[in-house]
Amino acid sequence: MAMTSLALPDAMRRPCPPLRLGLIALLVIAAALSLGTGAAGVSLPQVLGQWLTGEEISTRDRVVLLDIRLPRLAMGLMVGAALAVAGAVMQGLFRNPLADPGIIGVGAGAGLGAVAMIVLSGFLPATIAAFFGTWLVPVAAFGGAWTATLLLYRVASRGGQVSIATLLLAGIALAALAGALTGILTYLADDAQLRDLTFWGMGSLAGASDMKLLVGGLLIGPALLLTPRLARGLNALALGEATAAHMGHDIERLKHRAVIGVAALAGAAVAMAGGIGFVGIVVPHLLRFAGGPDHKTLLVDAALLGAALLVLADLIARLVVAPAELPIGIVTAILGAPVFLWILIRRQGLGGV
Repeated sequence: MAMTSLALPDAMRRPCPPLRLGLIALLVIAAALSLGTGAAGVSLPQVLGQWLTGEEISTRDRVVLLDIRLPRLAMGLMVGAALAVAGAVMQGLFRNPLADPGIIGVGAGAGLGAVAMIVLSGFLPATIAAFFGTWLVPVAAFGGAWTATLLLYRVASRGGQVSIATLLLAGIALAALAGALTGILTYLADDAQLRDLTFWGMGSLAGASDMKLLVGGLLIGPALLLTPRLARGLNALALGEATAAHMGHDIERLKHRAVIGVAALAGAAVAMAGGIGFVGIVVPHLLRFAGGPDHKTLLVDAALLGAALLVLADLIARLVVAPAELPIGIVTAILGAPVFLWILIRRQGLGGV
């Protein structure tokens, strides 16, 4: 019997069906609420009934559901999953529960790229500005995230090996430098640019469009599918680099894949929706409390919970001051900060972080 048990795949030996089913149910409920609730009174059950029975759906209801709420829902699912999984990978890679994509400067690099484009876009040649159009800021944000990643790798790599400690310290320095340059650009910005900077920095899903979802999906989708392959390595890394290497894991390859995956997830998420905090750091903590630290389940569950929470946060942002809208970053901060403080207090009670 023991041999039979040991021969089972890991996913079957360590199932967590109640938690996974609960997260899927939460995601479905969040998606239904997002589609059926808003400033415009559209009844989702009524529209679905009309669609199933072949009745004609009014143009207003079709526009609200298909052109406004559905793209927004898709972006919320994508960005929430990307931020949460990026946070879980970073915390596993650094073996630090306080790590998130911002700790290696990815978020700061993306912010600097976006702010530079908002303030300095007037100096661009007209052909380049016309070519990118409304994509100028997202492209600049994504370019800033990847530039920060490449700089970090250049600094932290020595003899084909990446030092986690150097990566962390270089990330902190790079984030500080990017913050200072962002401050200079903000000082130079005019009133209209300051307004754009403020709203971009607080995040929003209002800019969802088919093209943005397509491009974002091409970056985030493959990264989300590939990150579960890091799970065994991240679990082994929790025991230390030397132990993980003795267990047969290629640690340098794991580091490269993890950082590139985080850069793709966080860079694309920030480029699509702006600055949205606390999702990447809070979601993995909540899941560790509920389901344990095993990355084989943590990474998948983080995608589900991150997507559901961001969709619910967007729903709150749309309803609190309807028909106006709060920046979603404010909602995630208001909800995420107390939860994170509770997590810290609970950990102190259990013996410290």
